Formats: sequence, C-alpha cells, structure tokens
Amino acid sequence: MDLSNKVVIVTGGARGLGEAFARGIVAAGGKVMIGDVLEAEAAAVAADLGDAARATHLDVTDPESWQAVVAATEEAFGSVTGLVNNAGLVASGVKLVDEPLDTFQRVIQVNLVGVQIGLQAVVPAMRRAGGGSIVNISSAAGLVGMELTGAYGASKWAVRGMTKVAAVELAPEHIRVNSVHPGMVLTPMTAQTGISPDEGAYPAAPAGRVGRPEELVGAVTYLLSDIASYTTGAELAVDGGWTAGPPMPGH
Repeated sequence: MDLSNKVVIVTGGARGLGEAFARGIVAAGGKVMIGDVLEAEAAAVAADLGDAARATHLDVTDPESWQAVVAATEEAFGSVTGLVNNAGLVASGVKLVDEPLDTFQRVIQVNLVGVQIGLQAVVPAMRRAGGGSIVNISSAAGLVGMELTGAYGASKWAVRGMTKVAAVELAPEHIRVNSVHPGMVLTPMTAQTGISPDEGAYPAAPAGRVGRPEELVGAVTYLLSDIASYTTGAELAVDGGWTAGPPMPGH
C-alpha cells in the first residue's frame, strides 16, 4: 500500500498495536503524529522513525488536547488525511453485574467517548483537506458477546455502531470511516495475562495462536490508502478466525 502524501494521527501510538500502526504508516510512505499520554515512549518511537514522525501528548478524553494535536499535526506535516483511533483501556475479569461503576464509566470514557471527541476534532481538518480516512480500532469483543469483558465489550460494540453512523454521514464529504476488530494479540498489555505466542498455545482461535501487532498493520494501512476508496462503514476482523466460529475439540 502507498501512503505517500497521507498525514495520519495515531492515538495510543507509544507501544503495542499503535506503535505497529505508526511504523507501518511511515514504511508505506506516510507521515504520522503519535498521540499518547505516555509521552516519553511516544517520543522514542517518533525519534526512531525519523522526519516522517512526530509525537505529542494526547488525552483522548480531553477536547482541548485533541485540538492541540490536530493543530500540531497540520503545522508539522500539512493537511490531516487520516486518523487511527487506537487508544483504549481493558478492564475485565468480573461479570458485568459485578463491575464497579467507576471502572465501567472510565472504560467507556476512553474507549468510546474518546473516539467521538476524536471524530469531532479531526473531521474539520479532513474537510479542509478535501477528504480522509478514519480507522476505529474496535475488537473481536465488538462482534460477539464475550464473557467477562463488561465495559470493554460494551464500548467496542458501540465503536462498531458509531463507525457505521459516521460512515453514512460523512461519505458525501469523501471521508471514509471503517472499523478493525483484532482478536487476541500479543502486546505489552496482553502479555501481562501470561498468554504465549507459540503455535497451538491459543486453541480458542482456529489459527491456534495469538496474533502479532505487525499482522494488523496491513488491514489498517489498506483502509487508510486510496486503494480502499470505495470501502466505508466496513468492519474487518483480524482475529485468526476467532469470531468465525470455534474449532472442534481435539482438532
């Protein structure tokens, strides 16, 4: 995919999936602004990527923070043509009816409201640019009901729905909006659960293993590129077949 002349903001780009997306955008010829509350880690990634990348503080729940990021991106690279809403929180391990209200509200605020604030901040910049592409990172937990995901699952289903509404509303302005739905992927966050990247170590997915961040890059890069010019309102699962159906026991 060719992202030459594309300028993309990636939220939560300091590590994990966001870092992989930022690296993939630059590798495809694009420019990237990495927004994250982990400022030192984000700056290190940007420095490693060279002149095609910058990093700045971004609290996705703060509209003023978003406005500052959009302004900094336009100043550094010109018109904003892409957004990857990747930043998110995971809170799981208890049943929905037992999840503390403050935890539920915090996850919704970051995972869902943060996406809405991002849309409101970036769409005016894309209008000035004549169009653009927004990729919302949802989850396999936004395609099927998963036990013990609580607020996380609720937020990711909502991101899926918000994506479709935005796609319909923004299509006349040449702004495409799509969602990507990762399965279990080995990142610094998920590594804390003790998951293994070995083949056969994750029988819940037909692929039999967890994914690697770089295996999500192609999906996001495609949706940001002009190759996907007729793709909007779509949901793309990159989950090793997890949401397609369970593997048969013993296979």
